[in-house]
Amino acid sequence: MRVAGAPISWGVCEVPGWGHQLSPRRVLSEMRALGLSATELGPDGFLPADRAERDVLLELYGLTLAGAFTPLVLHDPTHDPLAEATRALETLPDGAVLVLAAATGLHGYDQRPALDAAAWTTLLTNLDAVARLAADAGRTATLHPHVGTVVETRAEVERVLDGSAVPLCLDTGHLLVGGTDPVALARAAADRVAHVHLKDVDTALAGRVRDGRTGYTEAVAAGMYRPLGAGDVDISQIISTLEGAGYEGWYVMEQDTVLTAEPPPGRGPRDDVRASLAHLAEAAP
Repeated sequence: MRVAGAPISWGVCEVPGWGHQLSPRRVLSEMRALGLSATELGPDGFLPADRAERDVLLELYGLTLAGAFTPLVLHDPTHDPLAEATRALETLPDGAVLVLAAATGLHGYDQRPALDAAAWTTLLTNLDAVARLAADAGRTATLHPHVGTVVETRAEVERVLDGSAVPLCLDTGHLLVGGTDPVALARAAADRVAHVHLKDVDTALAGRVRDGRTGYTEAVAAGMYRPLGAGDVDISQIISTLEGAGYEGWYVMEQDTVLTAEPPPGRGPRDDVRASLAHLAEAAP
């Protein structure tokens, strides 16, 4: 298995005020101890901005870079995201994926605007433009449907699939929270999947987010994302579907969490990631 970690599984997030932020060295050392071979980049400032310095740090922990989660405003006709996308691509080594989120331009993921027809046209045009830019640089750019962005719901995911050629980051958790069955999407659009984030989900909490009774951040803090096998997503079916279709990309362990304080040494988010890895070893074909 091509299995990577993500700093958000340790509570490290780009959203201001998200929660207690662990140090890079603690996160990377715990990833290494769990046997992970790669990590995603994390938010700006988590790893060194200088590529050479960052690569030295990752090598120290036996890790490579699997991808970079990159929120960009892609729907605004007055804003050109290509310069930002170019800078993000320049930070990536061979094999790493640019994981785009169609950002709203607002802070956090608890509210989002509805797009009009002009904004949708701009979004789809920009998605294809960034995908071409990445391909020209020998990289892959994917769109990550994400709660609290302008591509969240099943209808919005389908509109992207129908209206652009951008590859997808299949995030099993965000898709389910947004109303898309991740198993069905894996079956229907396996040829569009170029990166995978594995989450398990408490569907009761997900439903509360979907119908507006609970905010997204509140639900994450309450444990909406579960270790693999402890929620309601059929992880085994998703993996077998993608592997059977020839998927060769990363599986990123990403159970978003919110920390209120520094966990004691040897305890904390690593325990949930360890449980997820154990389930993944059983679920993988």
